[in-house]
Amino acid sequence: MDFQISALPRARFDAVLGLDDEALARLGARRYVVDKKPGFPCRVSLQDAEHGERVILLPFQHQHCGSPYQASGPIFIREAATDAVVSPSVVPELLRTRLLSVRAYDAADMLIDAEVVDGVDVERAIERSLGDGRVSYLHVHFARPGCYACRIDRA
Repeated sequence: MDFQISALPRARFDAVLGLDDEALARLGARRYVVDKKPGFPCRVSLQDAEHGERVILLPFQHQHCGSPYQASGPIFIREAATDAVVSPSVVPELLRTRLLSVRAYDAADMLIDAEVVDGVDVERAIERSLGDGRVSYLHVHFARPGCYACRIDRA
């Protein structure tokens, strides 16, 4: 089954990326200079930031909905990020190198299934979840810290 992984659009964060450290702090955000790789996964480029790059860690509501599964959490955005272009049924390296939580939601934004998988096996989890006709979309999280990574839909 073909699927499409979607990153977050940079335009959504342009105003935040231009802020100084004081203004970021007022939003509950913080700027970092990357000192290890992997460790700073960008949700716009779907790439790990490189040593010396500047990133912003900010709170982000990744599950906007009217169900009890509304959720938010911290995400990293590279200051120099460009929008990821992910071809259908392709898994970015960023996901392959981590333990992932794949969460399946129905059209009413209710969680109907979830599993933890090694990133090298994520296609099987995606196919299994999207093969269930009740599933409308998937959210992928980095399982250890629990942070939102990306959304997956049928292509």
